[in-house]
Amino acid sequence: MTTVTAAEALVAQLESYGVEYVFGTCGHTNIALLDALGPSPVEFVIARHEQAAAHAADGYARATGRPGVLLTHVGPGMMNAVTGVATAALDSVPLIVLTGDVPSYYYGRHPHQEVNLHSDADQTAVYRPFCKRTWQVQRAADLPRVTERAFFTATGGRPGAVLVNIPMDLLNRPVPPYAGDHPLPGHLGRPGLDEPTAGRIADALLAAERPLIYFGGGLRGPRARAELLALAEHLDIPLAHSLMAKGTVPDRHPLLLGMPGFWGLAKTHEHTLGADVVLALATRFAETDASSWDATYTWNFPPSRLLQIDIDPAEIGRNYPVHIGAVADVELALREIGAAVRARRSTSLTRPGLREGIAAARGAVFDTAREAGRSDAFPLRPQRILADLRDALPDDAVLVTDVGWNKNGVAQCYDLPEQGRFITPGGASTMGFGPAAAVGVQLARPEAVVVALIGDGGMSAQLPAVPMAVEQGAPVLFVVMNNRAHGTIADLQESSFGRSYGCEFTDASGRPYSPDFARYGESCGADGYTVSAPGDLRKALTDALARRRPAVLDVPMVNEPVPTPGHWNIKDIYAGRFPADT
Repeated sequence: MTTVTAAEALVAQLESYGVEYVFGTCGHTNIALLDALGPSPVEFVIARHEQAAAHAADGYARATGRPGVLLTHVGPGMMNAVTGVATAALDSVPLIVLTGDVPSYYYGRHPHQEVNLHSDADQTAVYRPFCKRTWQVQRAADLPRVTERAFFTATGGRPGAVLVNIPMDLLNRPVPPYAGDHPLPGHLGRPGLDEPTAGRIADALLAAERPLIYFGGGLRGPRARAELLALAEHLDIPLAHSLMAKGTVPDRHPLLLGMPGFWGLAKTHEHTLGADVVLALATRFAETDASSWDATYTWNFPPSRLLQIDIDPAEIGRNYPVHIGAVADVELALREIGAAVRARRSTSLTRPGLREGIAAARGAVFDTAREAGRSDAFPLRPQRILADLRDALPDDAVLVTDVGWNKNGVAQCYDLPEQGRFITPGGASTMGFGPAAAVGVQLARPEAVVVALIGDGGMSAQLPAVPMAVEQGAPVLFVVMNNRAHGTIADLQESSFGRSYGCEFTDASGRPYSPDFARYGESCGADGYTVSAPGDLRKALTDALARRRPAVLDVPMVNEPVPTPGHWNIKDIYAGRFPADT
């Protein structure tokens, strides 16, 4: 009988699943799989650090909607990837992690790099708190079945990360060639909303005086967006979105209030607090979007009544009591609710003054940011950086951010074009996500302009992203908002304690310090631009866009806090105020 190695069979299976890229790093436990990838059309994207590889696979998955695939090595290799994998998991991004392990017949003897101190050969335990499922492959013959289950689990229901742990000897054992006997489902059904529940939700929306629709990052895809807008426009219901959902509905839509919570604005909170009925779609009511769940600021359940729909039953009622809860795919649920609403009311509803009030409030936010963006102060104000980006970038550019001003400021006041895309780390709020994730996005969308908008802290955390972009020919623009500090935390410490010790970068003599990121880019083979005057950024962006090469733009920025009209409980903690029941 003809045989191949299990590694070769696995690569054939990945090919049959339509995998284009495997991101990762090499190690002695996974080189059999790398060798099998060599002649395959599946491309291996080498990274210089496993976290960078994980973020790149994550970015690819977010840009395509298909699972990203990550390959790591035993012990320190797979543990280096933890932060990146957890970031994808907490944002419901499908990610398949394949990791090599020590030989199965050496379990517990502590062979080289085995994770073994208080438990024998149990490195999968490191991933269990955040992965949907982890598999410890026991036999080479089981690998095709486990791989099929891994892809199905990662993409089914609420997407997420999974781990397939493979002892290195199994990858080298002889098995029959992959014969396509573990295919993925040709069609994966989704749970819809039953007619009686859709009718009750429709009745509640129609009876409400001040309804609101709040949607999160789980509302994805053009059909779901179309169903959402059809419902909102038919009943003239204002819309609010979570951080993760910015861009799902165009920023200039006349019913869109924007984001609530920490960085939410007064007009948004006027509606979230005043709503008598809230339809929440594919959102977990994260602390950032709920002002630490303080009813004084953002959401007030009760007296507001919550109608919550999510594909994950664990999210129904997690943070607020529900009046009606339903486990369903949000697109199908919206379709059923819309049909129920139209069966009860065929004509559109108009709420006098609603759209005009929203437009005035939203316009004021963008106008204020634009006015601040006219400043010629140097170092640049962050609003100037955003304004120059908005003017220079094509409307369909993809902004991939890190954390800090680049995330919060963009989410709050960047007027994202309808064709644009905003990708950011939500659940883990991971510093270092942006640079490498942007490379994955660029590989997924080679024709697009992709910008990694990052702070100097995030750039320093993921320097390997630049050589990865150069090696892949990925023309990512790394725009470094450089305030020589972990600026958001420095501002927080300064406002709470009166100083910012340990948050700002200085040299041995105490002077502000920063690496020369532009020269670093050049040393990696990218283009480098140092912004040294107010007009330089626009010129650098224009030149970099024309050249279509990887480029690092080092942009000195003043440390200026993002306005936070909402509330964050940590400020109470710093002030010595604690909830009465703690």
